Amino acid sequence: MRRWLLAFLSASLAACGAGADDGIVDVVFIAEPEELVAEGVRLGYAGQHIRAALSTGLVRIDSRGEVVPGVAERWIVTDDGSSYIFRINEFDLADGTRLTAQGVRDALQRRLRQLRGTSLGLDLAKIRDIRAMTGRVVEIRLTSPMPDFLQLLAQPELGIDLAGQSAGLMARDTEDGVAVLAPLAPELRGLPEQPGWEDIVRQVRVHAADAEQATEGFSQATFDLVLGGRLANLPLASTGPLSRGNVRLDAAVGLFGLDVRKPGGFLETIANREALAMAVDRAELMAPFNIGGWIPSTRIVPVALSTNSEPPSERWVALSLEQRRSEARQRVAQWRAGSGQEPQVSIYLPPGPGSDLLFDGLAEDFAAIGVSATRVESADAADLSLRDRVARYASPRWFLNQFNCEIRPTQCSEDADYLVSLALDARDGTEEASYLYEAESSLLAANLYIPLGAPIRWSLVRADIEAFSENPWNIHPLFPLSRAPI
Repeated sequence: MRRWLLAFLSASLAACGAGADDGIVDVVFIAEPEELVAEGVRLGYAGQHIRAALSTGLVRIDSRGEVVPGVAERWIVTDDGSSYIFRINEFDLADGTRLTAQGVRDALQRRLRQLRGTSLGLDLAKIRDIRAMTGRVVEIRLTSPMPDFLQLLAQPELGIDLAGQSAGLMARDTEDGVAVLAPLAPELRGLPEQPGWEDIVRQVRVHAADAEQATEGFSQATFDLVLGGRLANLPLASTGPLSRGNVRLDAAVGLFGLDVRKPGGFLETIANREALAMAVDRAELMAPFNIGGWIPSTRIVPVALSTNSEPPSERWVALSLEQRRSEARQRVAQWRAGSGQEPQVSIYLPPGPGSDLLFDGLAEDFAAIGVSATRVESADAADLSLRDRVARYASPRWFLNQFNCEIRPTQCSEDADYLVSLALDARDGTEEASYLYEAESSLLAANLYIPLGAPIRWSLVRADIEAFSENPWNIHPLFPLSRAPI
């Protein structure tokens, strides 16, 4: 069977012309080529998808965005929600290394150490202990219950690696910057052999390109699937005759707004920073993109995800847009009179026609209160820069960890970090929710981030691609594209 795998990869590389009718799925990520070979734990979007194919964790996320078994066959959660017990599928990896509970425990502990100082490491802070109970059973104990723990554990960075060998779903070969992924036969993954496997599955060829190249390639039938689209390049998605009707939007959850990078000049005071946030007409800002169902927000944690006993409302809900802008104009006038200067801000947005439209809208909103905006080409030179990130799981904790002082020293609040840390050992869900709500309130009060709403994520999907489903996490695994039944 391993000889078949090598032959399978060789055949793909021999027919390396993307877009040929060779039974291979051609996927292109809007990304830099380096992402396709990234190592370590700081992965981009393309790197996460490659890692998920090559290295499976205890659990993984399927094409629908749901948690399914990985190297764990099944699991139970104790009644108090503070302990997860996994029964792993024990088998030999490619080099003969046995996948055991002890090996899984050691791999997870090693990964946790590597993740220190990252937002994902903060997300995993509730892990108190990892134990190998028997040869096939691993227990993970938490400081307190975490309903989204399995979703978090399914992240690609938590794939199981033992002495250089991974418990993966696919094997990779590369040529000329293209990654060719072949699905591993069931018996190579500790599953029963399936007759006729070779006749069912197909390979997945993964490319990296900029947005213009990716969308043009889709239009020319070079690529079957385009992944990694954002608002910055959304107008490119429907420019070709083969692209129309194939644009798929994920109802993503996450952060989309402006970071205050340089809280000086006009942005030195909290009141002035809030004035900019009050000036934005969020619904109108997205009108040029014609995105149905987009959810604007004035908060860091979306109202729908709040776990507080009394769900919060959007900010300034009692004021109309014009009333908000009237208050903001007064603050601008007061600063102008005191400083003798004209208020202005510089903004960095990633290049792309979508960003051009977004900047025009922001500049118009800021001009409505007397603040001029200019666009700069680097984030380091900007007063404000776009933060655009999809959440890993639907909890206030993820949103708040993005602003931790270890991660974002400019946009953080030490008081918020302290409250989030208290929530780790909260006695119950009500107390935890209260700490997290207070932490968000502390961050909002500082006004070092201007929320706009939910992030935009899009893909281009050929009609014959079946293993694709929109989901809130913008995760579209590569393994199901191979048509592997198990």
